[in-house]
Amino acid sequence: MIARVADHCFWLGRYLERVDCTARVLHVTLHLSLDAELGPRQCWLPVVIVSGEREAFFAKHGEEAAADGELVQSYMTWDEQNSVSLVRSIAAARDNARSIREVVSLEVWETLNELYLWSQSPAARDEYATNRYAFYRTIRRAIELCRGLLQSTMLHDDPLDFLSLGLLLERAGHSARIVDVHHHALSKNEARLEVVETGVWLSILRSCSGKEPFMKRHQGRVTGPAVAAFLILEPLFPRSVRHAVAEAHARLLSIRPAGARDLPGERTLARLGALDAWLASQTPETILPIHDLATYVVSETAGICEEIGRELLGYGGGSAVS
Repeated sequence: MIARVADHCFWLGRYLERVDCTARVLHVTLHLSLDAELGPRQCWLPVVIVSGEREAFFAKHGEEAAADGELVQSYMTWDEQNSVSLVRSIAAARDNARSIREVVSLEVWETLNELYLWSQSPAARDEYATNRYAFYRTIRRAIELCRGLLQSTMLHDDPLDFLSLGLLLERAGHSARIVDVHHHALSKNEARLEVVETGVWLSILRSCSGKEPFMKRHQGRVTGPAVAAFLILEPLFPRSVRHAVAEAHARLLSIRPAGARDLPGERTLARLGALDAWLASQTPETILPIHDLATYVVSETAGICEEIGRELLGYGGGSAVS
């Protein structure tokens, strides 16, 4: 498998997950802003921070603009200068898929191309203006369909492993960031009304489709430590950090077996394996402070992606299509 194809597969997976995560967070935050007793800035600033766009957003719109939910949503949905906006990420996913049409199945390509064409159409703008929930739901369902088609219509060989590797590392980093940002915001909130705090943590669970799985594990009161531990350490929940890292490690082992000394990727495999083992050693009782743990996961997943670029994809951490 040549590096160019592996590169596009890896970034296709990352962009698919990025689109889904952004649509999830915007959808849930819109609901939170209407129902919770939180100020607009408390609701919408975390969206900008989780996306990694705080400095760019402040530079373009000013710090006070973080309290404007409509502006934040527009920036995260339509802004062509924002590299992680929905329209930019959908376009990037489609460009990567188009570059490897010999690898991606027809069904996956058609679904992703249809999503791209719809996102560029007046119909998408109309739905955004008149039914915001349906707009975000349309995007999420298209991405979920893509992920299902990837598993059911592609050969389960190296291209799918690279694609899954990118998707899972993107998911692990995003889950860690969203837990860290909201935990930090709540810890700085002097009022900290229990009903408000519970509402925020439930919203975080919903943004990860984790409310029902969490309730099956924890049949008591929703608390910040319990939700954070679930989203970071639960091995059976597919959107938890631990599950995503473990699956990413398994995919990398399929690409580059541990004993294959003649293949590149030894440092990447060691680093990802160490992160997987470290997460497996943590328990809700002995877990590090949430901020420290989440920061470490975000840093390590970003570093692992850079190592993959250097060792396996042939570049210094950038993307062929970014």
